[in-house]
Amino acid sequence: MRVFAVAEHRFGRINPISFELLNLANMVKGDGTSEAVVLAGDASAFSRELARYADRVWAISCDQLERYNPEAYVDVLLQVFRREKPDLVLLGNTIQGGEVAPCLAVSLQAPIATDVVGLRLDDGEVVASHYAYQGKIMVDLRLKRLPSVLTVRQGVFKDGREVDGEVVELNLKPSREPKRRFVKYMEPETGDVDISQADVIVAVGRGIGGESNLKLAEKLARLLGVVAGSRPVVDAGLLPKDRQVGISGKTVKPKVYLAFGISGAFQHVMGMKDSELIIAVNRDSEAPIFGVAHYGAVADLLDVPPALISKLEELKA
Repeated sequence: MRVFAVAEHRFGRINPISFELLNLANMVKGDGTSEAVVLAGDASAFSRELARYADRVWAISCDQLERYNPEAYVDVLLQVFRREKPDLVLLGNTIQGGEVAPCLAVSLQAPIATDVVGLRLDDGEVVASHYAYQGKIMVDLRLKRLPSVLTVRQGVFKDGREVDGEVVELNLKPSREPKRRFVKYMEPETGDVDISQADVIVAVGRGIGGESNLKLAEKLARLLGVVAGSRPVVDAGLLPKDRQVGISGKTVKPKVYLAFGISGAFQHVMGMKDSELIIAVNRDSEAPIFGVAHYGAVADLLDVPPALISKLEELKA
């Protein structure tokens, strides 16, 4: 099976989702190939970086591809795919992926699945999993025709292996002048960290109470990693939306996930259950969070952070 991943980049840096797509490609390719496609004004540096995780990187450098333009990108990607005949095309479930993927699917007459969190092959057919009804159920979509186009949720396939593949440069350019043109970048209001890339997350739930108690978690996070929270905390205005973990927030897979006062609702657990080490603190011994935690403490969450902070400061002294 030939699995192609469409790489994203901006301001000279590859979006981490591109490597996650290649991790997934290497998982499902079988005896086939994992292949990346990168479009840029100068794709050479990007292609070398991607080649660490792909069997082959198709690098297209062209002045007209210096800035992302959906019309130009779709045009060139279709030229590649119509020639190379992929079985699967993977894109990030991002603004860019959400814009490009449907256009590719229509032009290739391919089925499409979006916000994919699981993928497997069953008797030669692609089965993609994603959540529905606000995360209440997991749906398996059987895509019975190849090629298929998928957009993949960020933070799910972070673990992978290096492949060290080859780079193939293609001399391609858009076949027509796009109707849309780049004007300028307008940065959205975002937080100072991306919790989906954090190694250690201090997560708080409804049990944290008010803003004064949140300061304890923030102090602990300064020593360990970053603060995140469940939906009730974000809805209460204690944390910004980009710090929300769960189906309606971000999927995270840190090395350590500390859950303070989080009951463990299904929607939250689906966003953090694959963390390498989960430590939960909750006064309710029957809280669902203990069902996924590796270690748990039935305690007042306000008693634990001060003890951890004291010990960490002692170790750093």
